[in-house]
Amino acid sequence: MTEEKRYTEAELHKKLAIDTFNETWNYIDKKDRTPEDDAEMLHLIHASRYHWGKVGTALEFARGDQMLSKVYATLKQPELALRFAESCLALCQRNGIADFDIAFAYASMSEAHLLAGSKPEALRYYGLAEQAAEQIAKQEDRDYFLSVLHALPVKG
Repeated sequence: MTEEKRYTEAELHKKLAIDTFNETWNYIDKKDRTPEDDAEMLHLIHASRYHWGKVGTALEFARGDQMLSKVYATLKQPELALRFAESCLALCQRNGIADFDIAFAYASMSEAHLLAGSKPEALRYYGLAEQAAEQIAKQEDRDYFLSVLHALPVKG
């Protein structure tokens, strides 16, 4: 008989934050999402950000807000995509969060502005994202980030 793991409240918040964040990617990447899938994706990422809000640091808050921006951009909701991109960027700037997190914050700003119809701002943040990419320490992280950035239809 296996013994059930017991979590402290903080451990449970952290586990749920991670699990729901990771599950969100399955919906972002899913082909032919249904309206029900879209709703589930929203519930998952908001749940993740909620749980990080209980036990996380500014880093997890920024990552959660970046993912919220990504989900809202995926759902073609520019106002909310921009709102969470701005929150992510502010958290990074206020807390000295750098490396790929600041690069993703700029990329999210670019994507949200493009979706909102502001091509000049989208291009400005795209350029900032490219500059930030140069500061990403790990080559594999830099390569991944650039693949995501270059997939944005900002320059096309």
